[in-house]
Amino acid sequence: MNSIFADLPTTVFETMSRLAREHQAVNLGQGFPDDPGPLDVRRKAAEAVVDGWNQYPPMMGTPELRRAVADHYRDWQGLDLDPDAEVMITSGATEAIAGALLALIEPGDEVVLFQPLYDAYLPLVKRAGGVPRLVRLVPPAWRLTEEALAGTFSPRTRLVLFNNPHNPTGRVFDAGELELLARFCERSGAVLVSDEVWEHVIFDGAEHRSVLALPGMRERAVKIGSAGKIFGMTGWKVGFVCAAPGLMKALSKVHQFLTFTTPPALQQAVAYGLGKERDWFLSTRANLQRSRDRLAAGLTGLGLPVLPSAGTYFLNVDLAPLDPALRDEAFCLSLVAREGVAAIPVSAFYAEAPVQSVVRFCFAKTDATLDRALERLSGVASAGRSMLSHVHK
Repeated sequence: MNSIFADLPTTVFETMSRLAREHQAVNLGQGFPDDPGPLDVRRKAAEAVVDGWNQYPPMMGTPELRRAVADHYRDWQGLDLDPDAEVMITSGATEAIAGALLALIEPGDEVVLFQPLYDAYLPLVKRAGGVPRLVRLVPPAWRLTEEALAGTFSPRTRLVLFNNPHNPTGRVFDAGELELLARFCERSGAVLVSDEVWEHVIFDGAEHRSVLALPGMRERAVKIGSAGKIFGMTGWKVGFVCAAPGLMKALSKVHQFLTFTTPPALQQAVAYGLGKERDWFLSTRANLQRSRDRLAAGLTGLGLPVLPSAGTYFLNVDLAPLDPALRDEAFCLSLVAREGVAAIPVSAFYAEAPVQSVVRFCFAKTDATLDRALERLSGVASAGRSMLSHVHK
């Protein structure tokens, strides 16, 4: 067995989901919506399964979906993409990330990552032979700084794996931070692989800026998107890869021997969905923002210190102002057992030197689910020092 995967521990997501089931808890741990997704898009997929083509589609993706991706990113992000040479469809964004790492680095190449980080990144980097170099982000601002980048980039840096909007922090990096990162990539000659799956899940009037639009990055960046995140149907696993032809040549070869293709019915439905009216995307954001604000107001009212969230499905609470000795993992274990609410300790997203005071909640839920969780949490902070003392025992 390969030691990288054989030696991986049980993930915190699996642990917390199991505990949520055991304790019949409200599960605000895993990041998926209660809503089943847009009915018209689901119907298109069903029609395509019954009436459409169910044999192999083209390896790069159906022409209809590749054109739809290029059109969508032109309209929303001002990108000029050639659908025939610069767009590829994968079986989810995680496949796209794995393929990019296998295609673009050799064993021994250094890969810059930003922690807290999505749990798939590190094992995939190691399995591709990369040497991880970690930039540590810290609350409450989770900012990229020149000092942190200068201490991580080296002459051996070949690839940067970036996530914006950022899971688990909910951070949307600003123009200054993005341009700083682009300058470091240009100076080092590194390729910037950007996981932008949350690009439509942003709030407060913000506009997503892709790495492909950054100065000097059009020929040295890979943009990855996700239909599952855009349409709130996380099980669909339809990913988009956008890159200049020179990079795409290598990316497509890896995809050919990983999954080769993606279900044609889902591709047809996603192509339809990407062409939906602008108001649908904006109203979806507004509804998620309303859920974010509902949970934030409830947690704040309970005396829990809420950190800002500008994107994703996630809202974080920093326990440090309540008690500097509190640890997020112990808090979450006690929370699910005693209060019947599952959350995720953000320390689990660090590979080294973890921040141990931040807890992540998913707000992409119905009002009833959020209200039930808040009702169960009512004894945790302002009215319930007993739980906080129990965590220390």
